[in-house]
Amino acid sequence: MSTKVVLAYSGGLDTSVIVPWLQETHDAEVVCMAAHVGQSEGLTGLEQKALASGACAFFGEDLREEFVREYVWPTLRAGAVYGRKYLLGTAMARPVIARRQVEVARATGADAVAHGCTGKGNDQVRFELTYHALAPELQVIAPWREWSIRSREDALDYARARGIPLEIDEAKLYSRDENLWHISHEGGPLEDPGYVPEEATFMWTRSPESAPETAEVVELAFEEGFPVSVDGDALGPVELLEVLNEIGARHGVGRSDVVEDRLVGMKSRGVYETPGGSLLHTALQELEQLTLHRRSLSLKDELAPRYADLVYEGRWWTPEREALDALVEVLMRRVSGSVRLSLYKGAVRVLGRWSPHSLYSEELATFGEDGIFEQKDAQGFIKLFGLPLRGGSQVGVGAGRSDGGEPLLRELSAVR
Repeated sequence: MSTKVVLAYSGGLDTSVIVPWLQETHDAEVVCMAAHVGQSEGLTGLEQKALASGACAFFGEDLREEFVREYVWPTLRAGAVYGRKYLLGTAMARPVIARRQVEVARATGADAVAHGCTGKGNDQVRFELTYHALAPELQVIAPWREWSIRSREDALDYARARGIPLEIDEAKLYSRDENLWHISHEGGPLEDPGYVPEEATFMWTRSPESAPETAEVVELAFEEGFPVSVDGDALGPVELLEVLNEIGARHGVGRSDVVEDRLVGMKSRGVYETPGGSLLHTALQELEQLTLHRRSLSLKDELAPRYADLVYEGRWWTPEREALDALVEVLMRRVSGSVRLSLYKGAVRVLGRWSPHSLYSEELATFGEDGIFEQKDAQGFIKLFGLPLRGGSQVGVGAGRSDGGEPLLRELSAVR
């Protein structure tokens, strides 16, 4: 009995080879599903390529709006950054693609799903955790964990032997992943963590050295932590991110070179370009500083790395993520307002911030005369705030202890 398989299809070398391999190895009918999440070529030419490779059907899915609204924005609002620098562009895209793949599998009566992820990478986990969460009854086929193909050269030979039409640059140095949020570069000379990327590596951003000699000012507005406008122009999620990517890239903003810890246990090196995302992260954090209390900020800083780990590890479809989203929802109720940024040669500088929910009181913060703060009140506050230190000094606890403990002993005895 033949198997019907829905393959997450990109049109690249690996997934093009997977189509005939599934037919030969699993006696499968292959349905190719490609997702548009903002890659520059979109879905152009993929249907023809998939059918020419032997697929029985093709589904091209425009998931850009869903990707930004339901995956990027929640991750941004949580402040999630993995490995101190990685803004999670690839990791956020996998759950939305895999979810749609499951939906296509059910709509076409398929009994299996497949992906082209290698056994060394994170993406195999992200895809398969989505399958397990949303459609555990589907068989999962991961060719890289089964077949005898071990290199790019092997895959090219396999394709040529079967007459599969490919437009492959055999001199390609890097493995790249592109969506609305970022473009990543891995492999090739970047596998040496000491290698300095050549300027030709970068596809989106200008080098800071060649960026304009004049700074550009941009103002971003948020409502409850959701980005809503650029320079006063209200924009939908996709257009807003496209505009910010263009602005940030023009000024060399958003480059990061990251040695990260893969989920499977090894370190890897990736070079990322996230111009619009970098601007949004900077602005939103600044707005939070203005509108959230100290303890709320501290709580958000604690949950951010946990959320980042969750996204990076593909654990999107979990009660943990839903609970963290609910917490973020409460924290962000007052995070509305605007932030003005200056962009200059790769650097982003905050010029000002405004909010109707600002907790900043100029009258209270002033170094000049005010009618609110009683200076003498600070004496009692400091005395109580320092009580543990004074008590610790009495019994020899703490650095820098002096011999002035006896008066405190008498004071404490009097209190008792």
